[in-house]
Amino acid sequence: MRAILTVVGHDTVGILSKVSAMCAEHNVNIIEVSQSILQDMFCMIMLADVSQCTIPFTAFADKAQALGEEMNLSVHAMHEDIFNSMHRV
Repeated sequence: MRAILTVVGHDTVGILSKVSAMCAEHNVNIIEVSQSILQDMFCMIMLADVSQCTIPFTAFADKAQALGEEMNLSVHAMHEDIFNSMHRV
């Protein structure tokens, strides 16, 4: 099972580090990362393998959102199947 994580907000030191540490804490493997800085805005998309996650995916998604709130960012985790369904034309 894979998930898409998105992170958007003002660029600060340690965003990638904190998000990847949260993933590692719950045994979520980051498969691919794309990130860019648009002026002062940080934008990142991660593809992650959540099949070995140590907590239910909904709890992981809640933790990602809470981390985002803590860092004044938008952090969202979405199951890949939902992501694909939303973006089908």
